[in-house]
Amino acid sequence: MGLTAIDLGLRGATSGVFLLIILVALMRGASSQQAWLGMAMSAGGVFYAIATAPFFPKSSWWWVLPMLSGQPALFWLWARAAFDDDFVLRRWHGALWLGLVAFGFALTLGWAYSPALAGAGGRGLALVNLALAVAAAVQTVKTWRADLVARRRRLRLAILAINVGLIAALAGAGFAAIPVAVPGAPASLPVAFGLFVVAMLVGLGSFAIQPAVPAADATAAIASGDARGPDRAPTARVVVDPILLRRLDHLMTVERTYRQEGLAIGALAARLEVPEHRLRQAINEGLGYRNFNAFLNHYRIADARLALSDATQREVPVLTIAMDAGFQSLGPFNRAFKAETGVTPTEFRREALSRQDQADISEPRREIG
Repeated sequence: MGLTAIDLGLRGATSGVFLLIILVALMRGASSQQAWLGMAMSAGGVFYAIATAPFFPKSSWWWVLPMLSGQPALFWLWARAAFDDDFVLRRWHGALWLGLVAFGFALTLGWAYSPALAGAGGRGLALVNLALAVAAAVQTVKTWRADLVARRRRLRLAILAINVGLIAALAGAGFAAIPVAVPGAPASLPVAFGLFVVAMLVGLGSFAIQPAVPAADATAAIASGDARGPDRAPTARVVVDPILLRRLDHLMTVERTYRQEGLAIGALAARLEVPEHRLRQAINEGLGYRNFNAFLNHYRIADARLALSDATQREVPVLTIAMDAGFQSLGPFNRAFKAETGVTPTEFRREALSRQDQADISEPRREIG
């Protein structure tokens, strides 16, 4: 009974932390997809902590277990939104989550009629859960180097490692011929402890990370030499060398280093002869960028806009302009350009050249009149 009391206490604390995260997000006026997915993940954490607790009524398992089967999809989507600043939710993402839940219900309802078929379905669901866990881990590794937010870099690996472990446990239960982990199993206390650690880490990440200075303030920060950025609160004072910011601006605007193919932050730090962590701090806390690729794309897209607006380059393919600016393929260029300007590169070029043509036609008329 002593271990059971500890188990229930940890689950209660976990539920309290997750509910507090949801409350704080709502009080902050959560509007981003990451915030909504985080609240959904937190609600799922509360649900899982309660549903897998000792003494939870077995009569409720038939609807509880299918709902838990959709948690790996929510976690994968949260990881995408949290660690990929360019991620956008699509309708098929919601369809994936709904499909997993519906499949979980089908397995649960079919267990009494065909245990063998339900067991095979459970193993299939386990494979999907493992694939989603691996996808979340890949997302973390893929974007870790480009992440400029120091706290997010420190917390993301710990959060993902523990969450992937929990999802793997659920998937393992599927290989054991049951759709998801059985509540109240002997391993309940370690699961409760893992949930509590996850809740604390997510809470630290939610309450500690402050928004960076908007990227639009980068020019003002460089020009004024104020490394804090004009919109940063006085209590969040950050010491960033203004000389480093000016040297960085020179590399980008004069030498156009952003055009270098495959430019990484380590190579840029070596070019500036500064430690990589100092350059990360300068770009994030001095200029307000959360992601190194977003920092480079700011200059690349400005370069591309000039080329697309140049009538002498009317016949130059968009792909050539994109690659000259530093992009390695057309797809990422199109997505980044539309996110920055609201239109595709082709639409931007057509509108810009059309305005120039109209100006060229009307200019002689003004001179004759």
